[in-house]
Amino acid sequence: MGAVKYFLVFLTTIGLGRAQEYETIAWSPVHKLTWKDFKGEVPENDRAAAVTASGITYQFSTQGTKDAMEIDFKVTTFFYPNKSWYQPHLCDSFILGHEQLHFDISELYAQKMRERLEAANFTQNVRAEVKLIYREILEELEAYQDLYDTQTNFSRDSIQQSVWAVKIKEALRN
Repeated sequence: MGAVKYFLVFLTTIGLGRAQEYETIAWSPVHKLTWKDFKGEVPENDRAAAVTASGITYQFSTQGTKDAMEIDFKVTTFFYPNKSWYQPHLCDSFILGHEQLHFDISELYAQKMRERLEAANFTQNVRAEVKLIYREILEELEAYQDLYDTQTNFSRDSIQQSVWAVKIKEALRN
């Protein structure tokens, strides 16, 4: 079985109303990925079984005065079909479950970002403060995705894969 990789796509959108530049699938607790969602071209000689491209985007707007500023924000997790790919001869439903968890982990960190934004006390330097929270979340997300792949041995350790599936499912409920 080939290795499974993940690929994070990080897009920042400041201000509302900006159009998406890529085909996307927004994370949903009811929609699960299928292999048909993986539309990217497999790189030549790549030994990985599959690559999931997912990421977190945010938009925000502010109103009010520097002493009484309100911030509206939207944090979304996306899967990018044209940047995600798989090798059918190496993949099965078990590996698809591994890939789904990469997407779910991205949503878990989007939830963490929403929590941090809701709890933050912003100053008139709100743009930089939101950007800092976003960067911190991305660093944590990348480390967690790496830990997931390491502990599951890129889906090869079925026991750890099951442990992670329960762990992420419970975390997403909170």
